[in-house]
Amino acid sequence: MTKLTPYNGRQGTECPTVVREEEEEEQRMGSRRERSGMASMSDDLVANIVGRLPAVSFASAACVCKSWRRVCSQVLSRPKLASALSLNPSAAIALQEVVDKVLSEPIFPHFAIVHAAQGFSLADALRYISRKLGSRTPVIVSRDAGIIGIDAATNEVKEVEWEDDSGDEVFEINRNHGIVLTVGFVPGLKVDCIPLVRLAEGTAMVDKFIMDIREYSASISGCAAPVGLIMFGDGSADIKCAVEKLDSAMPVETAIVGDERGTCLYRAVNDLRNVHGSQECYTDAVALVFAKERNSSPAVGEIRFHVALSDGVSVVGPRYRAVSVRTRDDVTWLTARREGQTEVLDGESILNEIYDEMDNRVEYPELYIRVTKRRKHDIGAEKAKLITSLSFHLVHRGDEEYLYVDGASIKTGDYFQFYYADPAAAVASCNEVSTSLRSLNLGCNSKSSYQAAGSAGNAEKAEVFGGLMFACCGRGAAFFGRPNVDSSPFVENFPGAPLAGIFCGGEIGCCSMRSGDQGSRGGSSTHHCCHVYSTVYLVMSYTPAPPAPPGTTLGG
Repeated sequence: MTKLTPYNGRQGTECPTVVREEEEEEQRMGSRRERSGMASMSDDLVANIVGRLPAVSFASAACVCKSWRRVCSQVLSRPKLASALSLNPSAAIALQEVVDKVLSEPIFPHFAIVHAAQGFSLADALRYISRKLGSRTPVIVSRDAGIIGIDAATNEVKEVEWEDDSGDEVFEINRNHGIVLTVGFVPGLKVDCIPLVRLAEGTAMVDKFIMDIREYSASISGCAAPVGLIMFGDGSADIKCAVEKLDSAMPVETAIVGDERGTCLYRAVNDLRNVHGSQECYTDAVALVFAKERNSSPAVGEIRFHVALSDGVSVVGPRYRAVSVRTRDDVTWLTARREGQTEVLDGESILNEIYDEMDNRVEYPELYIRVTKRRKHDIGAEKAKLITSLSFHLVHRGDEEYLYVDGASIKTGDYFQFYYADPAAAVASCNEVSTSLRSLNLGCNSKSSYQAAGSAGNAEKAEVFGGLMFACCGRGAAFFGRPNVDSSPFVENFPGAPLAGIFCGGEIGCCSMRSGDQGSRGGSSTHHCCHVYSTVYLVMSYTPAPPAPPGTTLGG
């Protein structure tokens, strides 16, 4: 079987390789081509031919000779995101459909992300994709509450939520159907998977996780901070504290997005990191790490990750301060005082105050508390830093003793305030995101990189070449009353650019495109990276390098 391996070398100096059983056969084919006159074809004609090839044939063409290698590097000189979604009821056919669609055009796979329904075996999907793309492509396969992507059959953007136990199937489909595959080519960056490991009889090794990310980035770029991180957590582990610590350890320039609670498998390029299935440890989460290559060619431009956030909650009631705090089975029991008052309130009293404040605005409100935490964070032997962070916790119930909330990281003295899911706030926030993306679009080409590469006048203009979304599983068509609200800010601003994403149970996003305390590390010293009822957008843009001076040649 012919397999793709990623093109990780410098443009114009190294070529992507194709794994073949017989190298001698390739040499014989090259000799026959030369004798038949193919060597005399002009570069323009070769580019016209190879640019129409599917990915596997394109990779083969790049290995014919040096001149074809150079032409292929020119055809695929800019980053590219290729993505496809299938709702075919046959898992095998759906997987084949998305693979065929994504690999139907030239691309060198630097990373792959798969989101699949319950009808798919994650292990089988991982093996199949890994076999198709080759051992040098890191792959993450996950399962969540729904998928977002461009239908392979219709080329329409679809937001698909899988049915739950509520019986409301108006906006949902069978949870066994649906898969979306995303493959990325990011010249100038190196990509690999790094796991957050937990020993069988211990806690998650968060410090090691952060140091592994730093060491990987430093080995590639000479800088301990990567360009971006895409995280996927395991639903059985609470990784809020790990994400908060990671956020505090990274500079604002590092984009961090992902899914806090899901089910995932992965395969890293470095086989030492492939620890899932081990009897000695578990994987609580995995990060896809994007690090800038220090020795990339001058012809390689700059890839940037932009993060935007759409909120879907509104505040209600006063601020409270936790008084008595107990934890059992990952649930916190607490009492609290109103800010500025001395009376200690039980859970029932607190909730009655909140319901009175809401005045029946929502019949069955889903409530959260957002806790302000001041904690000392240290990594390894580094000096501890005092970090302020915001974290949401789902409210379970209240009684005459305690208020019961999800999670186990609240302490006596922490301040908190109540929030409820609010579709009107979510719509307004989506409009704000659209405006933010529009301002990004003013300086960018809205075409995909592959389209823009052949367009006149795009030599140095930035372009958006794709995006990823992480939307709360409580949002979607049932929440808004109409479909595709969450995807509309991206689709309206960047028509034609690939988009993929998921509906998940905990959105990770360190926002770089808005101010205020709802996630901006740039505009506030308060960190806020774990959200509820939100949608996190990762927009990928590329600015080409300035053209070389006349008479200068790059590469061979």
